[in-house]
Amino acid sequence: MFSGSMVALVTPMRTDGSLDSDCLKKLIEFHITNGSEAIVAVGTTGESATLTVEEHCAVIRQVVSQVDGRIPVIAGTGANSTREAIELTQYAKDLGVDAVLLVTPYYNRPTQQGLYLHYRAIAEAVDIPQILYNVPSRTACDLLPETVARLADIRNIIGIKEASGDLSRVTQIKALCGNKIELYTGEDGNIVDFIMAGGHGVISVTANVAPALVQAVCAKALAGDQTAAQAINSELALLHKTLFLESNPIPVKWALAEMGLIPTGIRLPMTLLSEQHHQSVREALTAASLLN
Repeated sequence: MFSGSMVALVTPMRTDGSLDSDCLKKLIEFHITNGSEAIVAVGTTGESATLTVEEHCAVIRQVVSQVDGRIPVIAGTGANSTREAIELTQYAKDLGVDAVLLVTPYYNRPTQQGLYLHYRAIAEAVDIPQILYNVPSRTACDLLPETVARLADIRNIIGIKEASGDLSRVTQIKALCGNKIELYTGEDGNIVDFIMAGGHGVISVTANVAPALVQAVCAKALAGDQTAAQAINSELALLHKTLFLESNPIPVKWALAEMGLIPTGIRLPMTLLSEQHHQSVREALTAASLLN
């Protein structure tokens, strides 16, 4: 259903931490103009963990309204409470999103059976395309390929964002699931290798600042031109690294502010990028021709 470069969109905030709907409007147009093939709203990069339910829904509502069908909109609706995830997923469906992204329950560390039952319950409760999201470095929970295979038999579970950093997961999941499920990397640094191994695209942090370049990398890789994809991706190599010098989305929001696209607002407990990293991020932006 989805492929290529899908941006894990930041949520613009003013310096006092309040939502900035004007900048969100500009960011949406920036991504449509520059080739992002889907927008993922209020995922973890969008600071979903610190938004109220009302804010969460307001951001989704604005993105869906403004995109107006030009590209797909995927909403982050995961939670460590199954009931809350069902409620958020239903809200997102009612607002008109094309799919939802469901991070594994964080902190409570469910078993593989618990993960299976969690995702099955959401899929049965809300009839909308659903994408699993595995990011064990942030959730202390790893959705294993065998569990993914069980979930792939559920009709409206259509994909997985695999952000473990383990490239072997692509071949493991494909061997177990065949074509039942689409695979998207959540690690910007392995886009080319992930797609060449059989993945369908990326849900990208780097695309926030370099949407056209990330789209070009994906297009070449999906066309089977590994050499061309790697050549373009080499322009982004420094960005892929520096945008994770501190916890996401701290560096990427600072980079977007440096580019003049958003204010410097971020919500506690996240803080502004440490001054010691400013020059590194500037140099990475310059290397990608995103700053003069």
